[in-house]
Parts: sequence; structure tokens; C-alpha cells
Amino acid sequence: MSEEVVALASSALGDLKPKVPSKLAPEGIRSFTVCRNHDETGVSGEGVVIEGATLATGQCIVHWLYQPPRGGIAIFDSMADFIKVHIEPHPANKTIITYQDGEQQIFGEDNVS
Repeated sequence: MSEEVVALASSALGDLKPKVPSKLAPEGIRSFTVCRNHDETGVSGEGVVIEGATLATGQCIVHWLYQPPRGGIAIFDSMADFIKVHIEPHPANKTIITYQDGEQQIFGEDNVS
């Protein structure tokens, strides 16, 4: 590759890298997993049962990791709404949400989150 092509490729790569979000969207995309230590309903299973992301808008997208060919996908207005619907009603599941940066939220009968 010529130096000009390498410089252009490096410049294009820099343009593709995630940037600090604009003032219109104060947060970027943040991925997470949901691990259930117990499944009180017998529907979702145990272990990591959901992968998801919060978007710059605050919306939350979740993907239930069902058996192939695919899992279910849902969109919530916020992470708080997702937690209110799918986590808090099931304290016996002892659920752990782990974000890509290592932060965790622990829910369950003996934990306060």
C-alpha cells in the first residue's frame, strides 16, 4: 500500500471510531448481560439469559438468548422500565446485570439495588 492510501485508511478508521456523544444524546451505546441465578417461572432458564444495550437516547434493547434459530427482541423506553417489568417482579431469580465497563446491578431477596 502506498503511504497516501495508508494515511487515507487511517483517517477513515478514525472517522469510524465511536466518539463522545453529542449534546443531543449525552450517553453512547452501553452493552450488558442479564444473568439469572434461578428461574422461578421456568421460562427463561438460568445463567446469562439476555444480552442487551442501552442507546444514546436512553432506550433499552434486549435480546433473550433462546435456543436457535433466534431469541426474542424487545425495546423499552429506558433501562428502568426494563428492570421494572422483567427484573423486580422476580426477586427469587437473584438477577445480576453486568455492563461492559464491569459495573453490576444485583437484584434479589437479600440484595438491595
